[in-house]
Amino acid sequence: MTKTVLVTGGTGLVGKAIETVIKDEKPTDEKWVFVGSKDADLTDLQSTRAMFEKHRPTHVIHLAAMVGGLFHNMNNNLDFLRKNIQINDNVLLLSHEFKVRKVVSCLSTCIFPDKTSYPIDETMIHNGPPHDSNFGYSYAKRLIDITNRAYNQQHGDMFTSVVPCNVFGPYDNFTPGVSHVIPGMIHRLHEIMYLKDPEKPQEEKVFTVFGTGKPLRQFIYSIDLAKLFIWVLRSYESVDPIVLSVDEEAEVSIAQLAESLVKAFDFKGKIEFDTSKADGQYKKTASNAKLRKLLPDFKFTDLDRAIKESVQWYVENYDHARK
Repeated sequence: MTKTVLVTGGTGLVGKAIETVIKDEKPTDEKWVFVGSKDADLTDLQSTRAMFEKHRPTHVIHLAAMVGGLFHNMNNNLDFLRKNIQINDNVLLLSHEFKVRKVVSCLSTCIFPDKTSYPIDETMIHNGPPHDSNFGYSYAKRLIDITNRAYNQQHGDMFTSVVPCNVFGPYDNFTPGVSHVIPGMIHRLHEIMYLKDPEKPQEEKVFTVFGTGKPLRQFIYSIDLAKLFIWVLRSYESVDPIVLSVDEEAEVSIAQLAESLVKAFDFKGKIEFDTSKADGQYKKTASNAKLRKLLPDFKFTDLDRAIKESVQWYVENYDHARK
């Protein structure tokens, strides 16, 4: 029986990565449909229903969300809360109505309690309030897990979720003020190198990193995450969330990240830190022990290589990248 897999948010960072992996794989028993905001307004039930009617999915990967970086979240908590609740409720309701066999939704490590012990794991999501900067987004995302459990308990639906660490790669959102840390840095470094003061020798240019550079983060390359998403869809049979993260040893500081980017761009100038800018949480270390137990041999792409590929993509696709 052929599967029809509907990917919401299919034109974004993770959706495009899944599409790339599926194009390489060419599965014969699966039809993959990638939809974006132009195809349906997922905050609207009728629009979402029309999309389900059209594609009649047997499986759903639910990536669509209203997302943003630290500063965008801080100012729009109500919008993040309401829009994401609407999107998730519509997608899960229709998945139930259309008897979808499995839904894999996307959570995030930034929804975990602010006050917690590290490393964080799947059992700790609801143990306390999230960081105040993005409580709207966090509670909306936490509700996916609650809703999944309720559909499973009441109807036996196999609705589950994954919790990635910070994702980056081709097709990211590079828009200043909205982007996450890696695409934000890629955008600014590119500007410094090629657009600002083109006459000025590169050695005299300065790349300013926001904050102290001390916070620690785990970064997962979008192509690696895509492979893991596809594995979850085909093989992971539990309602309980699963953390999809690189190993704890792969955690890097924002300063180390800046060094890797400078290397990828071959930037000859100086790095400075603007300590007047907020750092956000010092760390969010996640444990991937559950993933490693189920997939012990998975190989993650080396960070420097993944950064280099992302920078290359941005430079080559500069004209139509989101920025």
